[in-house]
Amino acid sequence: MGSVFGRFLRVSTFGESHGPAVGVIVEGVPAGLELTQAVVQSELDKRKPGSSQYVSQRSEPDTVEILSGVSNDITLGSPIAMIVRNTNQRSKDYLAIADLFRPGHADYTYFLKYGITPQPGGGRSSGRETVGRVAAGAVAKLILKKIGSRVNAYTVRIGNVIAQQVDVEFAMSNPLRCADRDVANEMADQVTKTRSDGDSVGGIIEVVVEGAPQGLGDPVFDKLDAVLGAALLSIGGVKGIEFGDGFKSAALRGSQHNDELTSSGFLSNHSGGILGGISTGQTIVMRLAVKPTASISIDQKTIDTTGRDRLISVKGRHDPCLCPRIAPVAEAMVAITLVDAWLADRASKGVGL
Repeated sequence: MGSVFGRFLRVSTFGESHGPAVGVIVEGVPAGLELTQAVVQSELDKRKPGSSQYVSQRSEPDTVEILSGVSNDITLGSPIAMIVRNTNQRSKDYLAIADLFRPGHADYTYFLKYGITPQPGGGRSSGRETVGRVAAGAVAKLILKKIGSRVNAYTVRIGNVIAQQVDVEFAMSNPLRCADRDVANEMADQVTKTRSDGDSVGGIIEVVVEGAPQGLGDPVFDKLDAVLGAALLSIGGVKGIEFGDGFKSAALRGSQHNDELTSSGFLSNHSGGILGGISTGQTIVMRLAVKPTASISIDQKTIDTTGRDRLISVKGRHDPCLCPRIAPVAEAMVAITLVDAWLADRASKGVGL
């Protein structure tokens, strides 16, 4: 069961939704980096449940403990282990459906592959696993800051409500991470109505990287956009990704899509900051399609572990829309990927941190 990501910055997450803890081990972090518990905690607070009426009401403090790799708030160059204890599991919520496969979840495919019956909260396939990713992303963001790069993710669509403008500062303070203050209330109403119907709703998250270094990525199998795509598609609930103009490119001509160059730089950024799998130094722009949360209380058809037809209604505490909690996870995965690519580029040139 693959749980390791990266070549030079290696991130290994562990733990299950209803187990005693979740966490991460991060290898490849250079010695001498200032890393405090508060820095990691501030990132975890962005994705923790119970933070607003629009997300899961599971009440977890998500308090991080740094177990190794740091002394006096300075990294040692050794593996950094971080753990977050689970304190508010309610496995009893799943007793009535313990032998049923929840539609839209990984229960059925896990059963096919591993012979494991449905685990409370999804076990390893739960979004709770992303705690470790965000903790590792906090470390990666510190390295990005040193090289002048910054990653932001925000919601540009929920259901049929679409942001027409982007205000990053507003998005960071909005509970849905909505990027457009003019449609923020509409997005909120959409989520509230969906939740009251016992249903869920999908959306689109945009991720941008300002100050991305030039020359990251390789031209064939390790293209930067290919690796970013793998990183982001590994997040549960993400069903599609595009860079720059993305799928709109299919309707354009080369004369419209090409980013012309002058002595002053590029005249446009249709490519989204990556050409031939290598970063151009422009802003990297990605958009993620996020599916509706699979756990809904409406009756749905399914089967049990013996193959019999059944009806299921999923109770418990679930996000009516995944976007606001996937956004910080997307930031983390992009930060980890960029630092890994940056370290690979430095290694290829024989240059240290």
